[in-house]
Amino acid sequence: MEQNKRNINKLTMLGMMTALVFVSNYLRVTMPIAIGGRTSFTLANIMCCLSGLLLGPVGGAASGVGSALYDLTNPAYAPECWITLITKGVMGLVAGLAMADREEPKYGRCTVAAALGCVAYYILYFFKSFAYDGLLMGGLTAATAAAALPLKIPASLFNGAVAILLSPPLCLALRHALKRAHIQLP
Repeated sequence: MEQNKRNINKLTMLGMMTALVFVSNYLRVTMPIAIGGRTSFTLANIMCCLSGLLLGPVGGAASGVGSALYDLTNPAYAPECWITLITKGVMGLVAGLAMADREEPKYGRCTVAAALGCVAYYILYFFKSFAYDGLLMGGLTAATAAAALPLKIPASLFNGAVAILLSPPLCLALRHALKRAHIQLP
């Protein structure tokens, strides 16, 4: 009976975080850039990091699936939803793996975990921007595709900084509230 309760709890938390990641993707400002497509200021990275911080490595599933589902609702992003599933999934996975002490996390550990999740994501994001958006879809030369990458840095820095600043306090507050409600995190 106790094992069933834990499984239901885990599935519920996973579904909730997937939904929060999905909805948070609508909080974005998309801007075209001169070379290589578009960039976005978005608050979704907060929820992607938070998924890993709260749920551990399985939070990567919520990050990836929630973001990929958003991509499927937007014709501009739908063709690359599989890439988003991987890149955002890695963001939550890495943040979750870095949260080795999930019973009583400290603010510092949460911040480092969120930062590691963001770094892992942005490595993949810039590779995707270069290889997929630039070379494959854009038909750009390698030099031109590489020259377009700095245009994505301001939005990426903003998105990463906001996720690193806001996901740790949200994690600690939610953990405290869940503990008071006698809801055990997976």
